[in-house]
Amino acid sequence: MMEWLRRYPLPVIVLAQLFGTSLWFSINGVWLSLSAELGLGERDLGLMTLSVQAGFITGTLVLAVTGLADRFGASSLFAVAGVLGAAVNGGFVLAAGHSPADWLLRFATGLCLAGIYPVGMKLVIAWTPRHAGAALAWLVGMLTLGTALPHLMRGATLGMPWQWPMLGASVLALIGAGLIRCLGDGPHLPASTGPVPLKQGLVALRQARFRAVAGGYVGHMWELYAFWMLVPLLVGRELQRLALPGSLVPWFSFGIIAFGAVGCVVGGLLSRRIGSARVARGALSSSALLCLAYPWLGGASPWLLLGLLFAWGVMVIADSPQFSALAAATAPKAYVGSSLAVMNAIGFGITLPAIGFTSTLWDSLGVWVVALLWPGPWLGLLAFRRLGTLAGNSA
Repeated sequence: MMEWLRRYPLPVIVLAQLFGTSLWFSINGVWLSLSAELGLGERDLGLMTLSVQAGFITGTLVLAVTGLADRFGASSLFAVAGVLGAAVNGGFVLAAGHSPADWLLRFATGLCLAGIYPVGMKLVIAWTPRHAGAALAWLVGMLTLGTALPHLMRGATLGMPWQWPMLGASVLALIGAGLIRCLGDGPHLPASTGPVPLKQGLVALRQARFRAVAGGYVGHMWELYAFWMLVPLLVGRELQRLALPGSLVPWFSFGIIAFGAVGCVVGGLLSRRIGSARVARGALSSSALLCLAYPWLGGASPWLLLGLLFAWGVMVIADSPQFSALAAATAPKAYVGSSLAVMNAIGFGITLPAIGFTSTLWDSLGVWVVALLWPGPWLGLLAFRRLGTLAGNSA
């Protein structure tokens, strides 16, 4: 079986990524049922989401600063993280509504995800180094589907206990861990041996081109996770205006977020023709425009706004794999894993205030809260302009 898996490493990695990252928004997918049962509100949703993000940031910083991402086999890290993530996600079923145990378990889930997402990027580069932008597009597409998957599971289990889709995400994470463990490490990155410098993950930040890419990525991240968190709330608003049942919220939410996977894959294909830099710039510009336009159209037809949400779901994530590919191209080869972990840590760090502001201000600002997302892609575009020579070469 191992030999068969190694013939098709990219499909194996992206499938494992899909299953592993279903842990990320497992709470958000069941939120309507969970909040109704336990009497929780949007601020509680924000706290739970922030806990996962904070755990992920902590985990990526530990990987980067200690060099663990480059000292140990990527497949082993991924497998261990998947098993532990499945366990703590399952533990939330017992702890839900019991603070601080519930949000501490969500924090632990984020820690485990740090061993899945950035390590998955390293696995892609190790197994399929050619056309990294297209390969990473598939990986981030699976992250997007993994984010949307809890909404699908909730929609498919309406009328059933909310615990079922939560435990389903844990089962998927275990399967993903097993697939990667069987696949093993790729042949195209040097293995690190012996002690490593404590701050090796920060080496790439000394390079101006890497900082330009990281700046674009950070701006993109200000918008991304806050938007994903807001999707069920924005969908619920439009369905209420249409007098449609709330049971449709998870189905629409799944479609909007999952449609972003199409944007990732199409962007990856385009990157082979026009370069990763152009794809990233185009997607970031489009999502910046949607951030500004959406609230001004808040009184327009609900169907128009739902259509814009689908378009936004595509553009908000299409640039992410291209930023990762550009970052991998500009980072020191021996420290690719740690460099990507640093960029992820900074990027996810910026999601904390974005999620905090939008979840807190939703009740008072309503649809206008999405305007707070616009500074991220705008500032990201300014930083990305400094890419200069690399952007020209990539194009």
